[in-house]
Amino acid sequence: MGPLAATWLLAMISLTVALDNGLLKTPPMGWMAWERFRCDVDCKDDPENCIGEGLFRDMADRLAEDGWKELGYEYVIIDDCWMSMLRDEQGRLQPEPSRFPGGIPKLARYIHDRGLKLGIYADMGTHTCMGFPGTTLDKIEIDAQTFASWGVDYLKFDGCNSNAVQQMLGYPLMSKALNATGRPMAYSCSWPVYVGGLPLNVNYTFLGDICHLWRNYYDIQDSWDSLQSIIEWFSNNQDDLQPAAGPGRWNDPDMLIIGNFGLSVDQARSQMALWAIMAAPLIMSNDLRNLDNSARAILQNKMAIAINQDPMGIQGRRLLQEKSHIEVYWRPLSHSASALVFLSRRTDMPYHYRSSLAKLHYDTGNYKAYDVFAGSTAKVLNASTEFSVSINPSGVVMWYVYTEQQSKQMEKLHYQQKKASQFTFHKAKPGHHTVL
Repeated sequence: MGPLAATWLLAMISLTVALDNGLLKTPPMGWMAWERFRCDVDCKDDPENCIGEGLFRDMADRLAEDGWKELGYEYVIIDDCWMSMLRDEQGRLQPEPSRFPGGIPKLARYIHDRGLKLGIYADMGTHTCMGFPGTTLDKIEIDAQTFASWGVDYLKFDGCNSNAVQQMLGYPLMSKALNATGRPMAYSCSWPVYVGGLPLNVNYTFLGDICHLWRNYYDIQDSWDSLQSIIEWFSNNQDDLQPAAGPGRWNDPDMLIIGNFGLSVDQARSQMALWAIMAAPLIMSNDLRNLDNSARAILQNKMAIAINQDPMGIQGRRLLQEKSHIEVYWRPLSHSASALVFLSRRTDMPYHYRSSLAKLHYDTGNYKAYDVFAGSTAKVLNASTEFSVSINPSGVVMWYVYTEQQSKQMEKLHYQQKKASQFTFHKAKPGHHTVL
């Protein structure tokens, strides 16, 4: 593309109304079908797991009845493969009637009646990634209107089978079309991943004006190797990615795969901890009907969720990569607090890692550290005092670090955690936090 063409396209894009509908001031939380259930359309032989209305009603029931909704998990998101292969006579997308006999509006009402929100999937190419009808440039307006009329609350807009020019036009146009419906809808854009995820190919300032969240990197798979590759890419590129995130605009490293088949309990804690540090969307893709107690405890950990949902919305960073294959991650939080994660990339045995808060760039003073997964408060730490943590292979130790002045507040929160009541931070003006 020549410079004149690029200038013309950017001028066209600048006409887009910013997507400022007040949504997703903290990262979205919920459940999505894709990683666990993929494109299973065989409702005859696999009715419980196929992409049909029964699956999404089941997951809505579980979110509403098993304590998820109260923790903030509110979106039920349909991914690819929900559509009929043909649009209707008015040119509108329609669900496959044999798998969604009640239609999407009825499913939306079912989900809304349970205090939840409905998400749906579309793709701006000629076809979706799995070959279903796409939302080409000429169909963006009608599809946005259709989703609004159905009661959709969240759109994931993919980019398979499209080119760079179509993406440059289509993603802003969909933002404008969603705004024009008058219905507040969260807007998840897959644009960055199709152009490499990094500047100069991605203008994250502009992206934050038109999208609430965006996929930067490849799809997660149900394995520790996949999870590690995502963590590594985001950490290696954090100088470009971390400033892009904030309230209403989030980097999305993809779904939580906790409770599936590919992660150990320690690895599952690692994903939850690092998604909290990264201020990442907490969108599960698992079978909530058959979730073991360890996975449920990790996903419902109130402190990990509260760290993820911190209202300052500052994405954390990797501070250190030690020769011992221990990595340290840090995130500043409201009320002068912070979170630390000690991640082991080792494959042999638990490792005793020694450091001090001063070495991690904390100011002089006394602190306390709440162990997020053990649920216990460590002894008071002077910034200069050496501490030791034992980290399992491919596991984490996660701390919520706060000053002694916060001890009474923390004791109250700890009590609430033990009483299994909902934990949330009180929203307040951002206070001073340690700057690295």
